[in-house]
Amino acid sequence: MTLRGRLTAAFLVVVLGPVLLGALFVASTLAAVDRSRSTERLAVAASTVRTSVDALCQQLRATADAVALTADPAVAAAQLVGRGLAAAVLITDVAGQVTYLSPGAPSTQWQNCAGATEGSNPGSTGPVRALAAQVDLHDRAGTRLGTVTAAQLVDPAFVARLAAVTGVAVTLLDSGASAARVTHTTESRDVRDAVLAAAVGVRGEQVTETNEGRYVRRLGPSDAQPLPLVLSVPSERPPGLHATLLGVVVLAGLLAVLAAWRLARVTTRPLAELAGAVDRVAQGDLTARVPVRSRDELGRLAAAFNRMTRETGSYVAALTSNRDQLRGHLAVLGDTLASTHDLQRILRVILRSAIGATGARAGAVLLVETGGVLVAQCTEGLDGRWPAEEADGSQTLRVPVGVGVVGEVAATGEPQRGRTEPTEAPTGEPRCRTYVAVPFAAPAGGATATLGGPSGSVDEAGAAAALGVLALYDRLGADEFDDDDLATLRTFAGHAAVAVDNVRVHEEAQRLSLTDPLTGLWNYRYLRESIRREVERASRFGRMLSVLALDLDRFKDVNDTYGHAAGDTVLAEFARRVRGEIREVDLAFRQGGEEFVLLLPETDARGAAIVAERLGAAVRDTPIAVEAYAGPVLVTVSVGIAVFPDNGSTGREVLEAADDALYAAKAAGRDTYRVAEVRSDLPTREIPVLACAVSPPDGLPRAGQPAQASREPGGPARSDPAVGVPESSAAHARPEPAGDGPDSATGAARAGPDAARPGPGGGASSGPHPPRQSRGR
Repeated sequence: MTLRGRLTAAFLVVVLGPVLLGALFVASTLAAVDRSRSTERLAVAASTVRTSVDALCQQLRATADAVALTADPAVAAAQLVGRGLAAAVLITDVAGQVTYLSPGAPSTQWQNCAGATEGSNPGSTGPVRALAAQVDLHDRAGTRLGTVTAAQLVDPAFVARLAAVTGVAVTLLDSGASAARVTHTTESRDVRDAVLAAAVGVRGEQVTETNEGRYVRRLGPSDAQPLPLVLSVPSERPPGLHATLLGVVVLAGLLAVLAAWRLARVTTRPLAELAGAVDRVAQGDLTARVPVRSRDELGRLAAAFNRMTRETGSYVAALTSNRDQLRGHLAVLGDTLASTHDLQRILRVILRSAIGATGARAGAVLLVETGGVLVAQCTEGLDGRWPAEEADGSQTLRVPVGVGVVGEVAATGEPQRGRTEPTEAPTGEPRCRTYVAVPFAAPAGGATATLGGPSGSVDEAGAAAALGVLALYDRLGADEFDDDDLATLRTFAGHAAVAVDNVRVHEEAQRLSLTDPLTGLWNYRYLRESIRREVERASRFGRMLSVLALDLDRFKDVNDTYGHAAGDTVLAEFARRVRGEIREVDLAFRQGGEEFVLLLPETDARGAAIVAERLGAAVRDTPIAVEAYAGPVLVTVSVGIAVFPDNGSTGREVLEAADDALYAAKAAGRDTYRVAEVRSDLPTREIPVLACAVSPPDGLPRAGQPAQASREPGGPARSDPAVGVPESSAAHARPEPAGDGPDSATGAARAGPDAARPGPGGGASSGPHPPRQSRGR
């Protein structure tokens, strides 16, 4: 469909739709209102009929009572009939024989107010001729003598009076079995049959409508109203309403079609010309022009298109000249995006962009660190804004959370802007006249760790509601920062929050990828990287590197006896004790299952043996308590020791040598350690040794400077084992046995309960320690 067709259809829908809906609404509303009003009129008329018939019945019942109470009922009946209180009075005896009947009384059936019929032929059916009320006749002694019945004629005049009182048409039906016969009615002849047909189909006192537009309602017979009546009222709707509405809709449709065709033609002609010119411009013809035929929106569009084509040529040249500059900006942007994990660079780019966008003279980005202190990560333009005693702004921009402007922003999470005097600047914040500070929080589902602690984790001094604050000072060319600046700063604060969160997520992912979740030690992946690095460092500087392979003895029995949850508890506690027995520079790894590896830089075999003894004693001497079990779990550990470069020239070779030594320790009865044998096929190089140096008495190789020989007065030179041992070996040193010879050497090579324990200063730097998990490995 063309644009002209779509516009025509849209116009018709817009115009004819409301017209049709309006016509339907008017018709339905008038019909609903007319039916509601007619129903109300019929309800009022029915209530009036019941009231009138009930009043007549009460009058007849009073007349019959008056006749029954007199000594001469016949005389009283004649008097009451003469007064017009009743049309006739019927007196019968106990046997039902008529003793008195007023002259001129109807001889057909009478409709009793109580619902029964009275008359000369009680069993007959037919039209109701009178409405009667019956009472019993008694003597003075109370003996029943018969009945007195007072009646009133039900004739066309009676029906006409009911119609006059109610204001509706009234029809009295036959009281026989057939309800389709009319006794008396005030309906006109042209609608009488329709009303009677509608009354036949009505159940109860419902209201129905005839085809001629009359509303019909049945009334009685019932206890309160014994006459079978039909009430009807004419509809109040204007005649020919539907035809009028249909004509209006048709006329509006014709006018709408003509108007739509004309408007679509006038509208689409300039658009067709504009489309042709656009095609020419798309093909490269910048000389295309559109004729301006009017001053309306289409005319302004044509003029704007012509102006655009004239200026496009100059824009092409400008774009060409700016291409190189755009490439430079894209390069800077690409470098920034490529360094997403460089937090300092990202924050500095965001700060400079915020300063440029708002026209601020200075600014800073501060992050919440452990202890509830905001620390500036990057600043711009803060030189000369500090008090005299605070010359270095980068060092003094530390604001406690809840103190000052930026501290309050971090604590409440609400941005602030305003004016302050330089002499009123809070302690720790730069001097300024105007400021704006916006907090930024971690996005939903982002990392929650801060630099050095949990997100917003503070001490008792305050609580942070944000990761940090972006603050700008002293806007150029304006007195204060406005709401637009605040909105712009919110955008940059959002970028800063995402950048901080991404960096921390990256750091956390790196940490989790290199640590064991159960023990908190480094995993096997980091072991391969670390042993390669440490071997290269030891080879470069001519130092030794000891590798300890540890394995818990009979750990499968622990899992089988106490369950895997208890086994996890044992592994976690063993890792904790390992961390307590090694130095900060040492590295501890979980190789898999119950196997662990220690890297001891600048440690020789003797120092490694001391560490092995301490580890064995730490595990053996203190059983591990397992929750939900009766007693502690006793475990021991076997250790294999290998030293670079004595047992291998690469990290893999040294680790394999440590494994072989571990198997030797297992074969020797477990709960001990073994040192790998020195390989004879390894290349050796000569290391200069001082002339006064001597080998240690235990014969184990050592790293570091040679021992200093000392000579006692009058005695030979001796070697002090503590002298010449590097710091790592000294840290692992233990007291020498009292004896000399093979027995003492053997004692040094076997772990026992007398192994030395670490001092209070001992600690482990086995990498990050994530929260220990108590289930699964």
